[in-house]
Amino acid sequence: MFEHIKGRLPFPKEKWRKFISSFEKIEVPAKTLLLKEGDVSNNVFYLEKGVVRAWYNNDGKDVTFQFFLENTMFSSLESFKKGLPSMVSFETIEPCVLYKIKKPDAEAFLEEAYENPELRTLFMDALFERMFDYMKHFFSFIKDTPQQRYLQLSQKKPEIIKRVPQHYIASYLGITTVHLSRIKSKILKEKLS
Repeated sequence: MFEHIKGRLPFPKEKWRKFISSFEKIEVPAKTLLLKEGDVSNNVFYLEKGVVRAWYNNDGKDVTFQFFLENTMFSSLESFKKGLPSMVSFETIEPCVLYKIKKPDAEAFLEEAYENPELRTLFMDALFERMFDYMKHFFSFIKDTPQQRYLQLSQKKPEIIKRVPQHYIASYLGITTVHLSRIKSKILKEKLS
């Protein structure tokens, strides 16, 4: 558990033990709502096994905008940090094994991490990496066609294509499932030609 993160954050062993002991392991089935849009986020999650999606409601339409796979930490950051209602919901797509840490424990850990300049830089880099992912996704809606967005997703994140139901992928790409089927058929025909 946490080997992926442990390798990136050079903490002394005793601090790691304290940090890891603050997490509660939970196992949940697919379609479990971990955080509902409008609620305040009081937890950070580490995903050990499974797939989670982030989505929001747009006039009654469910819009997926991010997927989380194994070895990822996630939270509604603005809600968690500022105590504001979350703009997004988090829902499991597959049965998941997660570790949950409550806000006071996470804040205590972050406070210690910020005292160390190297760790502070690593945390900021991780936050900027996530922000850049959001920006790339946003700009792809401006400059790329739905087919280009699908091809990029299949090349950069093939696990999502394999494991996530088509209607969530279509929502992520900003198209209908019918349009996604047409794109996949067109790509297949081009490969066979």
